[in-house]
Amino acid sequence: MRVLFRSSARLGCVLLRAAGSGGSGFSTGFSTGGGRMMQYRIEERGRAHSPEYRIYFKTASGKYISPFHDIPLFSSEHQENDVPAKKQKRSDSELLFNMVVEVPRWSNAKMEISTKEPLNPIKQDVKKGKLRYVANVFPHKGYIWNYGALPQTWEDPNHTDKDTSCCGDNDPVDVCEIGSQVCSAGQVIQVKVLGVLALIDEGETDWKIIAINTSDPDAPKLNSIEDVRVSRPGQLEATVDWFRKYKIPDGKPENKFAFNGQFKDKDFAIEVIKSTHNYWKALIYKQTKCGEIMCKNRLVGDSEYVVGDEEVEEVVRAAPEYREPLPLPAEVDKWHFLSQ
Repeated sequence: MRVLFRSSARLGCVLLRAAGSGGSGFSTGFSTGGGRMMQYRIEERGRAHSPEYRIYFKTASGKYISPFHDIPLFSSEHQENDVPAKKQKRSDSELLFNMVVEVPRWSNAKMEISTKEPLNPIKQDVKKGKLRYVANVFPHKGYIWNYGALPQTWEDPNHTDKDTSCCGDNDPVDVCEIGSQVCSAGQVIQVKVLGVLALIDEGETDWKIIAINTSDPDAPKLNSIEDVRVSRPGQLEATVDWFRKYKIPDGKPENKFAFNGQFKDKDFAIEVIKSTHNYWKALIYKQTKCGEIMCKNRLVGDSEYVVGDEEVEEVVRAAPEYREPLPLPAEVDKWHFLSQ
């Protein structure tokens, strides 16, 4: 077994990666305000850049969990013996959130939490039998932020948003993390919310939260979407441009936005998060139909979907053993130049 350890005190991130014939994994955690470390581990199965590849999540004690349902939304919810503690009371402006990183900045593979599989591992999206990679629309290379999701949120496809007049996209809420560190797929980080963009994707509301890792050197001076606009000229405009054009190389039209593509502020973003958290609660407590969404979980103790160790361990055992990644297809590095 080969073990690599990397610690970054400046960014408050701890990664432990282990690779062997049977699997690969790393632990990821962040320091909380009280100096404690909240940690999760991952287990990779199959081969990266193949349809079989999966990233499963574990608690620090090795219990398999769902990143969709079992990782708390609010980062103040520390865990003792794998049991989430009660939420600490904070004002909305002080709220911090957990983010599950699905796609590292500058990479192209469209990785996402699989909402329709047991344990909701991260996998690469497949469309028409082909693995999905986002195109490099000049001057952008891959994803231009660390991209991921807020756990315990759900954009309800049966609810029409009063502001966008569109229903939800049936997924957790997306996050664009704009910090300086390039994260890893499966990393769980603590973020401060700054604002939100309302993408309308094929007639569905697809919120894009703008946030920054609380361990980032710039985090103390970025507290609003206006702070981003002032201290990072062009970053918000590039974000709108990226979302508007990224599907054009696949033969699709430009994406549309609510609010004329304008970012809404932090207060608005937190209200979006709270409402989608409530939709998730309705989902996990059987107050709404789940459809194809897999709601089985380990730690939402009063949910009827809680399952035991044996059932979830069988899920992981059934997945292919970890093997070295396949090479990326050559076309992933291609530039796409669009006429104005």
